[in-house]
Amino acid sequence: MRTGLLGGSFNPAHGGHRRITLFAIDALGLDEAWWMVSPGNPLKTKAGMAPLAARMASARKQARRAPIRVTAIEQQLGTRFTADTLRHLKRRYPKREFLWLMGSDNLAQFHLWRDWRLIARSMPIAVIARPGYDAAAMTSPAMAWLRRYRVPAASVRKRGRWSAPALVFLRFDPDPRSATDRRKASPDWAAAYAGASPRDAVTHRSIGLGNSQGNRA
Repeated sequence: MRTGLLGGSFNPAHGGHRRITLFAIDALGLDEAWWMVSPGNPLKTKAGMAPLAARMASARKQARRAPIRVTAIEQQLGTRFTADTLRHLKRRYPKREFLWLMGSDNLAQFHLWRDWRLIARSMPIAVIARPGYDAAAMTSPAMAWLRRYRVPAASVRKRGRWSAPALVFLRFDPDPRSATDRRKASPDWAAAYAGASPRDAVTHRSIGLGNSQGNRA
């Protein structure tokens, strides 16, 4: 199974997440994608972070009828950093071929993530363009190192067995939607999911109410 991994706060999930994920699945020939809803992000402020269960529920709503699984597996693994999470996933699911998906906003600060070169060596990375972030991404310290590993999407799609490091840029009509705008428009959005206990689509465990602290870097 070729599986794309898109990590984030999903605070809340929105149609932009769905659109870029479906585009990546098609462009890269993926079987499915996992939305890894992070318990938290050390590179983002904790203020305004909704409970994990509410963010999971919003993601499940956006993922309906799509080859997208919503998971909080990082919380269950007890990993704090993405590099550790990916190592555990590759060990737990050896028959899957994973590819890391991220927006150009994350590439711009990728060099701040712990063991970011190790992440790049562990699986191919596909970067999805985001309005306003492309210039910072292309001039980032991480891009200076990754540039030599840039490959076209077609080579990843056709490859029998993926290798890494490999960097793919995916460009399509920009989607201006963002979780920040959603929160501004509806500050109390999480109230709609009060008491939610969504089921993890990967581990099949129920995600109850809990704190929002954790990883993603």
